Amino acid sequence: MATTKWSIDPSHSEVGFKVKHMMFTNVSGKFENFDATAVAEGDDFSNANIAFHAETASVNTGNKDRDGHLQSGDFFDAAQYPKLEFKSTSFEKRSDSEYVLKGDLTLHGITKNIEFDVEFGGIGKDPWGNTKAGFTLNGKINRKDFGLTWNAALETGGVLVSEDVKLHADVQMVKQAE
Repeated sequence: MATTKWSIDPSHSEVGFKVKHMMFTNVSGKFENFDATAVAEGDDFSNANIAFHAETASVNTGNKDRDGHLQSGDFFDAAQYPKLEFKSTSFEKRSDSEYVLKGDLTLHGITKNIEFDVEFGGIGKDPWGNTKAGFTLNGKINRKDFGLTWNAALETGGVLVSEDVKLHADVQMVKQAE
């Protein structure tokens, strides 16, 4: 069977995260600059090879001071580690619309295997004749596993920033010409 290459449509995709702040509210952020590709046999994406990267300096939480702190050595250290990268090791189809994506995430110079639950939204043609596929991905990492250990103790107990980081992406992939 012939392989098909897909590239991300960044104008119709979003890659983000949520982390608990002060242990009772969530702060959300996203990456503005990213790219992804998938190489699959056929259109069901089973066993697709997926590669993704985001520029750590493109983090955007809606607060310039917080974004600057996230880009600093306390967190992403964007000067030393300009990209976070993900390379799939498996993409298993569980049902018509559910997959499990496993792979290696490299963040802050550390690589760990992570897993995403993936919802396949379907395939269709846009008004310009491009074939597109939609996916929603959800996962979770412990930021300390990647050397992101900065925190501050709260006088009421607990810490300022949770160790758990929820990852979320809504992506639209574009089928490339053969």
